[in-house]
Amino acid sequence: MPDSEVVILEAANGVATVTLNRPAARNALSPELLRALYEAVSECERRDDVLVLILTGADPAFCAGLDLKELASSDVLLRASAASGAARAGAAGKTEKGALSPPRGPFPPRSKPLIGAVNGPAVTGGLELALACDFLIASERARFADTHARVGVQPGWGLSVLLPEAIGLRRAREMSATGNFVDAHTALEWGLVNHVVAHEQLMGTARAIASDIAGNDPAGVGRLLETYAAGSLLSRREAWRLEADVAAEWLGSGHGRPREVARRKQAIIERGRSQIG
Repeated sequence: MPDSEVVILEAANGVATVTLNRPAARNALSPELLRALYEAVSECERRDDVLVLILTGADPAFCAGLDLKELASSDVLLRASAASGAARAGAAGKTEKGALSPPRGPFPPRSKPLIGAVNGPAVTGGLELALACDFLIASERARFADTHARVGVQPGWGLSVLLPEAIGLRRAREMSATGNFVDAHTALEWGLVNHVVAHEQLMGTARAIASDIAGNDPAGVGRLLETYAAGSLLSRREAWRLEADVAAEWLGSGHGRPREVARRKQAIIERGRSQIG
């Protein structure tokens, strides 16, 4: 897919960087941007040379949520939903590499890790984009807010599930009921983000972590993340059973052969020594 004006896709060394590129509008979500974002992630899922994705925004913001200027003058909510829905219809909940979870949230079904590199404010729909990533790295300039109630709309990409899962129910209720902003360091303390770094170090840190992921067995990473996702929808007892079933299926399908495991284990030992040393 060629770069669009509103989403830029770059790939190198197994890592794809998807950049929301409406900086003058603080990367606000328009139907065009939503469609381009969905298509970019779908392309990354199809490409064999992409193992890990990074989602970020063109400075100064990560994403300001729905484009309120369009919302005030058009049926942007309906068109945004249609843009996402049309792309979903083509995905049909399955990729060439096998069955995945049913489509939920702003992205197509995917098996590859997605890191959110939050470079600035992530507000409402932008917060939902961030929550839909596997984990987050934040610039010190990042801020987070859920202003659905202030705008007068309801979340539809899983915020009421994913936000309390990340920071706890009471904190999530406070964020949603007040619409107040949370700074990057508070987000780290609460567990919303994994790391906070200096702004100029954000993409380097994200790419270094992505490179660590890309050095693992891609099928193993994808299956483990899928187990996390599926287990989060189950009771604790059912999630334990799911993991056992997946482990048995994995071995039965020929993965985890002793010789390959031994080879990888030695590489892990050497890597650990280099990290500690």
